[in-house]
Amino acid sequence: MESGLQALIAAAASFLIVTILVAFMIIICKRHEKPTHRSRANDRARARALSRGNTELSSITVDESASFDPNLRISMIELVIATKNFSADLIVGDGSFGLVYKAQLSGATVAVKKLDPDAFQGFREFQAEMETLEKLRHENIVKILGYCVSGSERLLVYEYMEKGSLDQWLQDASSENDTSAAAWPNSGVRLPLSWETRVKIAQGVANGLAYLHGLEEPIIHRDIKASNVLLDSKFEAHIADFGLARRVGESHSHVSTQVAGTMGYMPPEYREGLTMATVKADVYSFGVLLLEIATGMRPNLPAVVDGKEVVLVEWAKKMVAQNRQMEMLDANIMREELLEANVKKYFEIASSCISEISRDRPTMAKVVELLNQISG
Repeated sequence: MESGLQALIAAAASFLIVTILVAFMIIICKRHEKPTHRSRANDRARARALSRGNTELSSITVDESASFDPNLRISMIELVIATKNFSADLIVGDGSFGLVYKAQLSGATVAVKKLDPDAFQGFREFQAEMETLEKLRHENIVKILGYCVSGSERLLVYEYMEKGSLDQWLQDASSENDTSAAAWPNSGVRLPLSWETRVKIAQGVANGLAYLHGLEEPIIHRDIKASNVLLDSKFEAHIADFGLARRVGESHSHVSTQVAGTMGYMPPEYREGLTMATVKADVYSFGVLLLEIATGMRPNLPAVVDGKEVVLVEWAKKMVAQNRQMEMLDANIMREELLEANVKKYFEIASSCISEISRDRPTMAKVVELLNQISG
């Protein structure tokens, strides 16, 4: 009887030991199981997001693409083919945090923006631009057609703008060219923009900004400048590059710890350490853009007035104070049939937009109303 009990205890102990060993082996195998491609990619994305200070990931998942146009098929493979593996020959622009390529996709000409994977703000910039543009529908806002995410690569697909950026027309103009030969993306010189076309472009940008600021939750672009204004075949202006854009609530402000924008276009309050983004900061940047459109001068380069070098804004204020508006115009603008009263009205609007005190700047809705009064 005693030997039988001992045998039973020994058998039970053996079974328990075997069970423990099997469980232990299962646990070890689970820990060493090779992760799937999706889990590895998501882990990398999570690590990158956390390293940039994000506490949670966007709803955008890794290895994902979407088309907002039923006629377009968008995937990484198709974009690689369409851009000839992102050939330097197809580069048509250098936007914030990445390059822009001209491409043929599903029989349509599109612009593909490829974000720099090493850019510090690349992940956040992609989220902001895609989530903002997807919901916007306005004739003066560039239209997004879709996006693609694959590993560390992030790409946006836009409608293609035949005439390229405003910056290129202001800075690469020559009276030796003609309009037909000046179509983007030619690298050659371009015909100088007429006064009428410049006013039309200014009105278009103003309309786009008024739309953004007039939304139920206003959107602050935060980087209005000539290179972020794209022109279609009819020289209609389209605001682009919403990587720094922010939505704001009823306070019409957005608390930010970082200064956003481009030197020469940023409002004076930034110099005083006020980094809160407001619609009036956009108005200031637009005012600088108005000066650049009319004068052809870069905002961050010095100009000379009364023998002193000053930045564009200070130069413009001094010239307007001396009633020298006609002298401020780009030398390439034809003076024939140009009404001095309209030129003065234009610079009056610009001057109000670049007021040192933000509350004294007009709303973009008011700017649209004033610019529409200028006929040429």
